[in-house]
Amino acid sequence: MTTLQKQYGDVFTLFLGGNYITFILDPFQYQSVVKNQKLSFQMFTSKFLMRVFSVKKMMTYHDLNDKIHTSYQLLRGKHLDTLMENTMQTLKQVFEPQLLKTTSWDTEYLLTFCSSVIFEVTFTAIHGNVLAGDKKTFMTELRDDFFKFDGKFTHLASGIPIELLGNIKSIRTKLIKQLTTENLAKLQGWSEVVQMRQDILEKYYTPKDTEIGAHHLGLLWASVSNTVPTMFWTMYYLLRHPEAMAVLRDEIDHLLQSTGQKKGPGFSIHLTREQLDSLVYLESTILEVLRLCSFSGIFRVVQEDLTLRLESQDCCLRKGDFVGIFPPVLHYDPEIFEAPEEFRFDRFTESGKKKTTFFKRGKKLKYYHMPFGFGVSKCPGRFLAIVEIKQLLVVFLTYFDSEIIDDKPLELNYNRFLFGIQYPDSDVLFRYKVKS
Repeated sequence: MTTLQKQYGDVFTLFLGGNYITFILDPFQYQSVVKNQKLSFQMFTSKFLMRVFSVKKMMTYHDLNDKIHTSYQLLRGKHLDTLMENTMQTLKQVFEPQLLKTTSWDTEYLLTFCSSVIFEVTFTAIHGNVLAGDKKTFMTELRDDFFKFDGKFTHLASGIPIELLGNIKSIRTKLIKQLTTENLAKLQGWSEVVQMRQDILEKYYTPKDTEIGAHHLGLLWASVSNTVPTMFWTMYYLLRHPEAMAVLRDEIDHLLQSTGQKKGPGFSIHLTREQLDSLVYLESTILEVLRLCSFSGIFRVVQEDLTLRLESQDCCLRKGDFVGIFPPVLHYDPEIFEAPEEFRFDRFTESGKKKTTFFKRGKKLKYYHMPFGFGVSKCPGRFLAIVEIKQLLVVFLTYFDSEIIDDKPLELNYNRFLFGIQYPDSDVLFRYKVKS
């Protein structure tokens, strides 16, 4: 993309995956895309939901999309505090058995560890607790099927027929069945967002319609798929940068002491959202990982022939084509971020406070960090994802010592190019034990 930018400037059209996409790479021109009513995000998402999750009704019932969108308000504010409480309870269930063990080392693959913890914590916080039968077996099977399905996500999103992807169709059908009205009713403690979505969906579908399960699979995918690699890369960079790990530990210890929380036996941490937000180096580390590892594109469908008036030029767009913004060009711009290829855990701090001011061509940037998109398409679960990663890191850094065993440099696996946070090209072994 940067080669094309050097060759053709900040605006050019690519024929990519069967579509003409006009990319606009100048961050000062992004506003022209956000504000233009003739560039539709909904048309893009409806097609995407049908291809990936087999949600068909969004194509014909546009008001269903608007109604579901209203449920996302339950992922912020005081509702987020309730979700945080659910997350911490699940973290307690996951880690407390470990805390009662002797202080011997456990060795695991880092990506496998992150996938397992994030999946269980997120599923339980959002969809509820498994009551009947063997919870461990249920969770393991659901998680394994989910990641097999997720492994073919980009194939589905780009329009490859699911029939050509081996057993993925039967795995998707099984996942959807697990999340139908009948099976969701067996879970205890739905989050407010699941309850509201279910109430909305029951107005458009009969209770036995399996497409309700497809909607819930979409929500599960959105809440897990990018959180796992973000957690992986955050832990990987901390394990490879002991100086960063030490600063974060110190910051967390200081907060726990100032709130009168001593690290006794058992699991006893309780932090509010405001207290988590005060951990500026922890937040900066996560933002830096997102800057380095997010390779999402932001797309809009052109609804009618139009001319987009940009500062540098007029841009003629055809109905049915796409307009794209590609934030990694921004994230890796050396004029905005010094040594952009490097991991610098404190990049988003200044004199011990959060840093939010970045410049290009001497002008302050409104958009400088965009892993979650922008405008109407900005990820509604971003607050939950960040809070969940913060909670997990606080627990892990407080109670456990850890070190990397395979100290090898990893590369990004670009299989999800244009779709979210990239996974690593291989897994690494690490070990952890309860602090003595």
